Amino acid sequence: MLIGALEAGGTKMVLAIGNENGEILEQVSIPTETPEITVPRIIDYFKNKNIKALGIGSFGPVDLDRNSKTYGYITSTPKLAWANYDIVGNIKKELNVPIGFDTDVNGSALGEATWGSLKGLESGIYITVGTGVGVGVCINGGLLHGMLHPEAGHVLLSKHPEDDFDGVCPYHPNCIEGLASGPAIEKRWHKKAYELADNDKVWELEAFYLAQGIANYILCLSPHRIVLGGGVMHQEQLFPLIRSQVVSMLNGYVDTPQIKDIDSYIVPAALNGDQGIMGCIKLGLLELEAV
Repeated sequence: MLIGALEAGGTKMVLAIGNENGEILEQVSIPTETPEITVPRIIDYFKNKNIKALGIGSFGPVDLDRNSKTYGYITSTPKLAWANYDIVGNIKKELNVPIGFDTDVNGSALGEATWGSLKGLESGIYITVGTGVGVGVCINGGLLHGMLHPEAGHVLLSKHPEDDFDGVCPYHPNCIEGLASGPAIEKRWHKKAYELADNDKVWELEAFYLAQGIANYILCLSPHRIVLGGGVMHQEQLFPLIRSQVVSMLNGYVDTPQIKDIDSYIVPAALNGDQGIMGCIKLGLLELEAV
């Protein structure tokens, strides 16, 4: 059975065909331009592929409330050409297949929960640290939605006493995305993350902010495991620094087997960078099952 998958990012769209086992049979990328240019290209790609359903994981914010008049829309995105755009409706009108829809980072969390590091667990979170910081939450066997969807990349942090950087988020001077995303690293240090690999000071500060966010997620969501992905996390020296800081910040208050085995609790993504597109395959499968 063939399932379409669309990982809709602010810079590029990843389009793929997969099957019910999560296998990616073919995959292409196209640039994210205006909807008038990009969406017809998406439809042309999937139109003659004989897919039974499509899963979309999209940049946001998005409307995931099925009772809302704007369900399936990208809503108040700063990517203005896509603001208040009905991505699900416009694609479904042409393809006429069931479409599963969620945030891109929830899609990655679902991929890890189905086939990766979160498989078999009742709950877990996936954090991407790259152009932005996003958090997908799987809890009680499903993806967490609410009034909106988790926007935990914007939790507010205490600044490091030696850090006078103002952050890069236009909304918050001290959120995790503003202080710890790839653009934050580049603006603070005037070099891209991969060019700073040997600068210990960079990664000690980065770990301080990421660990602070993770400690908050542990206290609020109590996940059984935390997966870290995204371009910044290719700096593998971050993992031991983050783990150590998380344990220090929790300060013995959370005393569980998972925290005692912190190396197995805070882990890298397990799907070779395909967790997002594999999660979209699963979104399509779930929508097909629900029809």
